[in-house]
Amino acid sequence: MTDLKVRVDKKKLERTAYVLKCVAHPVRISIIDLLEQQDQLTVSQLQEVLKIEQSLLSHHLTNMRDKGLVETRRQGKNVFYFLTDASISNIIDCIKGCKPVQ
Repeated sequence: MTDLKVRVDKKKLERTAYVLKCVAHPVRISIIDLLEQQDQLTVSQLQEVLKIEQSLLSHHLTNMRDKGLVETRRQGKNVFYFLTDASISNIIDCIKGCKPVQ
């Protein structure tokens, strides 16, 4: 037992917990999945696919932007959202690979 040690840096563990806490919602996981498929999407495009109220979507996007998971880029009247770190999409890959609980 004395050979056991924490293999991940404390700061990295804290960042991981922070990110997981932020994405721990089906809508946010869906947003990450969609932004993984398409580099950037507008609120309207996200809303069309997710079929949720614009105010609810904006709430989730604001939360994700405040936490540094997504960022925006304005082009004319459109505001595009994109992932700030593509490795966040690894969470989706992990979820897809998990066996369903029976």
